[in-house]
Amino acid sequence: MNAFVAAGGVPGPDEPLYDQCQGQPKAMLSIAGKPMVQWVVDALDGAHSIENIVVVGLDDSVGLSSRKRLEFVPNQGGLLHNMMAGLERVHQIDPQAELALYTAADIPAVTSEMVDWRAELALQSPGDIDYVAVERKVMEARFPGSNRSYVKFKDVEVCGGDMNVVSVSLVVREAFWDRLIDARKSPMRQAAMVGYDTLILLLLRRLTLHAAERRICKRLKLDGHAHLSPYAELAMDVDKPHQFEIIRAALESRQESARK
Repeated sequence: MNAFVAAGGVPGPDEPLYDQCQGQPKAMLSIAGKPMVQWVVDALDGAHSIENIVVVGLDDSVGLSSRKRLEFVPNQGGLLHNMMAGLERVHQIDPQAELALYTAADIPAVTSEMVDWRAELALQSPGDIDYVAVERKVMEARFPGSNRSYVKFKDVEVCGGDMNVVSVSLVVREAFWDRLIDARKSPMRQAAMVGYDTLILLLLRRLTLHAAERRICKRLKLDGHAHLSPYAELAMDVDKPHQFEIIRAALESRQESARK
């Protein structure tokens, strides 16, 4: 499986990590001695399931390294456009590839073991989108005080994961991407895509996670799967200064354990 990393985005003056980044890409924010995105690339580099790596939003001048094939795609100006560009490059590298692993650059606590678990899980039941979420109790046990945002279902309370698997065939579904991009501009359009009946049931906490999965995939005309991850690291993105400090402490502790 090939992987692409979303590494675009420079925090502006009104965003939480502006003081830490000072006009530089968020993905290049240094944590425990190396750029945040390099931690993610290292995890992909050590994973048996990953063949090639594409970084979207940076260029080779930033000095990232990997023993595997590492390619760069310029920032396309937005998350969905960057996802499209990443899928396109994966398709160019390997026209026969059916699935690609997508990961955000701001989950630096992930490990190669977690990457392999994620890829193998998706291969068990391939579809258009294979999505993971982390239960609140799992996140708070691993990263107390992380203050993630959670969605409450009938059976579980979760936050979304940032390492998911998508079908490479989605790259040619222009209408699908157009709808997603258009919906990002309007909460009402987002609700319409999901379905107002589904949205109401979610708000009333009348749907289980898998019932919501089925409804949303049917509405979007996708074959999708949702899973719970035992690894909080897959959803522990660095968005705010206190999260930066939590992850820095975790990675420094990991480095100290490795030296012993």
